[in-house]
Formats: sequence, structure tokens, C-alpha cells
Amino acid sequence: MRTEKEMFDLILSVAKKDSRIRAVYMNGSRTNPNAPKDVYQDYDIVYVVDDFETFTVDNSWIDIFGDRLILQMPEAMRYPSGEGHFNWMMLFTDGNRLDLTLIPIQKLELIGKDSLSIALLDKDGILPSFPTACDKDYLIKPPSKLFYLSCCNNFWWCLQNVAKGITRNELPYAMLMYHNVVREELHDMISWYIGIITDFNVSAGKMGKYFKRYLPPEIYEQYLLTYSDSDCNNMWKAIMNACDIFSSLAIDVAEHFSYKYNKQDEENMRIYINNVKNNVYQRN
Repeated sequence: MRTEKEMFDLILSVAKKDSRIRAVYMNGSRTNPNAPKDVYQDYDIVYVVDDFETFTVDNSWIDIFGDRLILQMPEAMRYPSGEGHFNWMMLFTDGNRLDLTLIPIQKLELIGKDSLSIALLDKDGILPSFPTACDKDYLIKPPSKLFYLSCCNNFWWCLQNVAKGITRNELPYAMLMYHNVVREELHDMISWYIGIITDFNVSAGKMGKYFKRYLPPEIYEQYLLTYSDSDCNNMWKAIMNACDIFSSLAIDVAEHFSYKYNKQDEENMRIYINNVKNNVYQRN
């Protein structure tokens, strides 16, 4: 695997030799002093360029960065952002990954104000003055009352769909509803709890990847029990574990912010879920 120095030397040498590339900056985890450092961190690089279209008309110019295992170009795929930039996301045979974004010099507003940004090269002084890189833009934010209540309501409401999906043996539906909807609400509640115990001074990481770092071990172990395989009995157990941890943390979060947790919704939905699980309604 090429070293960090070798990668940066390559990224900057390409920019220095190409008169169309006017500035280079980096964002992402490599700029974050609080992110764990390892060999799997991506190189999130942005080139600000002139003659933008000359880069996108022929992708062969990116071959200079190394032999690739796979390439992804989000702006050339089915859901492009249409914002005016272009990305080449490259995984190389040596294990390094480079996510290279090109921004036209005519659209400097696309640079934005991400707190995890570091200038690497600026030929014309066009980059904004980036403050010292930190993850302040990604810190857990306290929930408003509306967000908190909506999270609780949607968690319990959508569990009815999961329960019906299991009992109907519609596992794809049940799994997606559980993981893509219900667990997202659990994810938010866990994040707010972490915010409370850390004074909202940390980031939980993309998709909660730092949960283990900040949650008390016993809560993290309980959280792991909310995952399930495809066995329906195990899925019922995972759901009940999700209910338990959500209820406990939701009460703690409510107390911290002087919100009111709707315990009646929980009690009613626990009855409903158990009735569906035990086929009570089908016997009536």
C-alpha cells in the first residue's frame, strides 16, 4: 500500500503540473483530529479547475492515480445531484481509496463551509480562509421538542408494520421497515443520549460508527441485541430489545430536556405487537 506521503505527493504533483487545476483542498476524516487514524481512511480531495468539461469528456486522465479495482462516478449514475461538480471515487489495487471531486472555478460557491476542510494548494488565492479543521459541523445536536416527539411516535407507530410483516411471512418488507425506518428512530435517540452524556461535544460518526466509543458498555451490548438474522423468532427478540432500549433512553432524553415521553403509546404498542406475535387477532 502506498503511504500517506506518497498519496499526497501524487495528488499534489498532478495538480501542480496541470495548469487547469487552480486549487486543491481536502475534507473528510483525514482532516478530523477526532477521527481514528488507520490505513482505510479515504483521501477526500477537491480540485478547483478551469476548463471543467475537458476533464469530464474523457476519464482516462485519472489513470495517473494508480491501478483501480473499481470506479464509481456518482454524477454519471442514476441519481446525479445536478449541482455542477463531478466525482471519481477510486479504489486502488493497493487498498488506497481516493474520492476526487472537481469543482468548476466558475462555481466557487460549491466549496461551501465544511468545518473539516484543509487547503492543500491555491495557485490564485481563490480558496476561502478555512478555520482550523474540526468536526463542529458534525456534532450531535439537541432535539427540538417536535423532533423528539416525532421520533418517539414514528418508532412506535412503524413497529406495527414490522409486526404485520413478520406474521404475514413477508420478511423483506419487515426487515426493510425495521432497519430503514424503525432503527433510524432508535439511531436518533441513541445519538441524543450520547449528546447528553457528552454535553453535545462529540460526533456519533457517519451512521453511528462511533456508538461503541461513547455509549456505556452495557448499553452498547444491549444495542447489539437489536440486530437479527432471518429467523422470525430471533427477529421478534430483536424487536423487543429495540423497544426496551428505546424506551429507556427516550425517558432519559425527555427528563434531560423537560419533555414528556408518551408512555401510553409505548404500552399500547407493546400490547399490539404481542397480540400480533401470538396471533390473538386471528383467533377473534
